[in-house]
Amino acid sequence: MIAYLSGIIKEKNPSSVVIDVNGIGYLVQISLNTYSALPDVGESLSIHTHYSVNVDVRSGQSQHQLFGFLDEQEKELFLLLSSVSGVSNNTARMILSTLSVNQVTEAIISGDVGSIKSVKGIGPKLAQKIITELQDKVMKDDALSKNYDSANNTIKNETLSALVALGFNKSAAQKVVDNLLKQHTNWSVEELVKQSIKQLS
Repeated sequence: MIAYLSGIIKEKNPSSVVIDVNGIGYLVQISLNTYSALPDVGESLSIHTHYSVNVDVRSGQSQHQLFGFLDEQEKELFLLLSSVSGVSNNTARMILSTLSVNQVTEAIISGDVGSIKSVKGIGPKLAQKIITELQDKVMKDDALSKNYDSANNTIKNETLSALVALGFNKSAAQKVVDNLLKQHTNWSVEELVKQSIKQLS
């Protein structure tokens, strides 16, 4: 098992990166989110990894792949997603290339089928299956749920600050924002402010 790699980036593209570790080049499959955060070619990199072996039932041939993640949360979510029947490693990577870790976590916790099925190749049945099988697991995962709570708190605080700056009572605004967040977990600060003003006016 290869848990992580530390070396020099020799090549990189949106789907993979080649890392030179003491003269050996490792080809690592990555998501677009990880790619966007990579240093430049020639710079050093430490990356979390997951070594995967898939055996083709028909041919009996095995495929060995190394997947890389810049943080533990993305790796943990990748492993959870690929544990769902019907979600291959490449499908899990596609999900994490289309949506951020926080967006996937939020969609699973809130039961947002629409966000999951917005990923290419995922229909409503598979999206619902992902949510059904992973909702409890994600909520019990301290790192993922903490990230989700942190993101929600940031949105809530920014919304409250905007409403108070507009002259609304903070206590009244907080009740309205809390209720809206329970019903619409994926709303932006702008949308929350707009809808809060309607209810507070």
